[in-house]
Amino acid sequence: MTHADLRIEILRDADEVARSAAAEIIAALRYRPDLRLGLATGATMTPLYARLVTAYQLGEVSFRSASSFNLDEYVGVASNSPRSFHAYMHENFFARIDIARGRAHIPDGNALDIQAESHRYETLIHAAGGIDTQLLGIGTNGHIGFNEPGSPFASRTRKVKLEEATRLANADDVTGMVVPEYAITMGIATILEARRILLLATGADKAAAIAAAIEGPLTPACPASALLLHGNVEIICDETAASLLRHSGNGLRRRA
Repeated sequence: MTHADLRIEILRDADEVARSAAAEIIAALRYRPDLRLGLATGATMTPLYARLVTAYQLGEVSFRSASSFNLDEYVGVASNSPRSFHAYMHENFFARIDIARGRAHIPDGNALDIQAESHRYETLIHAAGGIDTQLLGIGTNGHIGFNEPGSPFASRTRKVKLEEATRLANADDVTGMVVPEYAITMGIATILEARRILLLATGADKAAAIAAAIEGPLTPACPASALLLHGNVEIICDETAASLLRHSGNGLRRRA
């Protein structure tokens, strides 16, 4: 399977990537107001959430009937900690839109029994009818969610040990935040059960991972390569994130 089996949109910059992804989500919500969204965190997602908040504030879209399931959370970090993904989502998205509190789901990384919490989260997704549209970023080592290289494609929500490179990439130099060693994450098989996947990538530091995911071999060494197994994936990236793709013509949509 090659990149031609994926829909790939290459845009000028990170702002254009956020604009395009927001338009996709808004269109999906208008078509299906009770959309079940899989959400991600991180710098790539922040401008996307800002655009979705603006669209809500302008009355262009509502999240009232939608529900969401976040990919991951750090283990041992309370939900009210500013280091948590709970806090990130509340600050950047949930507190600024009309999604019902009980419809926004994030794994509990501070649960006493992470294995039981993992099972609960998988059951919750299944009971909701599965995820319609899953948002993904990609790590510099090709991870999706916190599924680090070597993660089995059959993996489910579970506790994982984070690679040092991932911890460094997620550290906050301003606050001096130390990233925990472990996280709870949806597994690759869980992600692949979403009906549609939108992967966003921006910046030159993601170029090698994008090239490996799309044009490299299908291998757990690059977890994102598992997306080749899905059949309904769109990758939206900027020019720098796409800079190492060997096949820059066929199958790629470019927008200046």
